[in-house]
Amino acid sequence: MRGPAVFLAHGSPMSALGGDAHAAALKHFGQAHAGARGIVIVSAHWQTSAPVRATAWEHAPLVYDFGGFPEELYRIRYPAAGDPALAARIPGAVAEVSRGLDHGAWVPLRLAWPDARIPVVQVSLPATGPQEVFNLGRGLRPLRDEGIIVIGSGGIVHNFGLVHFSEKNSGIDPWAAEFDRWVAARIAGQDIEGLLNYRASAPEAEVAVPTPEHFDPIFIALGAAWPDERLETIYEGFHYGNLSMRSFAWVA
Repeated sequence: MRGPAVFLAHGSPMSALGGDAHAAALKHFGQAHAGARGIVIVSAHWQTSAPVRATAWEHAPLVYDFGGFPEELYRIRYPAAGDPALAARIPGAVAEVSRGLDHGAWVPLRLAWPDARIPVVQVSLPATGPQEVFNLGRGLRPLRDEGIIVIGSGGIVHNFGLVHFSEKNSGIDPWAAEFDRWVAARIAGQDIEGLLNYRASAPEAEVAVPTPEHFDPIFIALGAAWPDERLETIYEGFHYGNLSMRSFAWVA
């Protein structure tokens, strides 16, 4: 069975604690795809220049790449197995054995597949622009026919300096909602060209995406999708006033 092509918003590290509608939605999605043979995930928090890298360990260590959060976050474990054979098949990738899963990977994986039974390979995000990220997603697409889930993890709207960290359920900033709606409409239409050129044409792009690393993982999912597949919205909403948690998948 073909695995889905997925974009997951990982949000704040606090998302790892679950207990909200976003966490419930990811869990529901994970249950629907619990039989996957493996997961290949590209996170906003591991960028490299060419060549890309792929984790090639047998068991996945975690990276707690954040500071100033409650101690319970640093005690979280996600004991997923790796898959060196799968890592060796990532197009153009160099094996990486020293880096663990960053929170952009393990937070959404833990919410969706809490039992950690599916092997995981993390691939680095190309730092060279959205077209290269899209090309990587396209290169990963054939793996889906082997039951592999291909995931990009980031956030459509991610401006760390404007996030209302004291108000998780505050009202949504209009500029964030406008940009999120624009992106959602083009995702629904698979307007790849429009999305690749979002900085020139999207409303509020400079505010919503001050740096590209959280936005670019959508191109992993876009590249890995087939035109005739069904788009499924996993979750739609915001945390902290403007942190988009929109998550979606293309499924056969």
